[in-house]
Amino acid sequence: MSDFNYQPSHHVPFRDTEALERVRKIKRKDIEKHSNPDFNIMVKSAHEIGLIFITDIFYRIKEASDKGTKLVLIFPNPVPDYKDVAFLINKFRVNCKNLYIFAMDEYADENGNIAPETWRWGFKYAMYDNFYYRIDEDLRPPKSQIVGPTTENIGDYGKMIADMGGADACYSGPGWTGHLAFIEPDAPEFEGTLEEWKQMGPRIVTLSPFTLAQNSLHGSFGMSGDIARVPPKAATIGPAEVIASKFRMDVNSLLIHGSQTTWQRLMTRLVAHGPVTPKLPTSIHQLLKTDFYISEDIARDIEDDWDKGY
Repeated sequence: MSDFNYQPSHHVPFRDTEALERVRKIKRKDIEKHSNPDFNIMVKSAHEIGLIFITDIFYRIKEASDKGTKLVLIFPNPVPDYKDVAFLINKFRVNCKNLYIFAMDEYADENGNIAPETWRWGFKYAMYDNFYYRIDEDLRPPKSQIVGPTTENIGDYGKMIADMGGADACYSGPGWTGHLAFIEPDAPEFEGTLEEWKQMGPRIVTLSPFTLAQNSLHGSFGMSGDIARVPPKAATIGPAEVIASKFRMDVNSLLIHGSQTTWQRLMTRLVAHGPVTPKLPTSIHQLLKTDFYISEDIARDIEDDWDKGY
């Protein structure tokens, strides 16, 4: 028993100390166990997870092309892995005319104005740069089929996806707060009971200070903790779009530039084994059929290391 006890800071969105203590103790050997057999937790190497992510996207695009059927995907922040998908499309001459992609989220300013696709630090810019423009012109879908939230369409963004029959696949990964897309646990724009929250669609959301800190470590923002460079708000899909998707993949493999330091080791345990609550948005996957990948680095036991500082 500790001789010094305290409650988490009021800044922390999820403060259930009993649940926190329980998940901190989850060992690597037990992390894949879950009461919902459809919530499929799999621990793989980070390299293997990257290959699975790329392969899954490419396979779906290739299959839809071969069958001549429509494919609707929800893409998260366009990571460099999308370049590999574009390479495979070109290598195997896959016609993408039936491909429709919706960006999961995008930054916005303090007034809720969403960043345009020309803003180099934005997700739409990266989606076009890392994926769309790397596909050979004769294989690309019309640019109108690769869309993200804008100031003009945010009010109809959920309907745009629903009118396509919902997403065939939605790819995601939890943020430091447990956010899914930019569905923040402490955002006033997403307040409500669990059942109310599950029905919420796209909107402008106030970003958590923890998300500002997380994204300030990203290469695109200089990797220097410059929290003032990260926009204060964002547009995001809602829980409704994730739940309505026919397939879900959630990836948990982020380290701080190749070190063993990561904010995901605890949060992954919380969203996979803590309570299902809007205070942990990614936890909604526990109620759904989801392929939930955890890297070996994230799955490793949580242990204090007295020989290290930051």
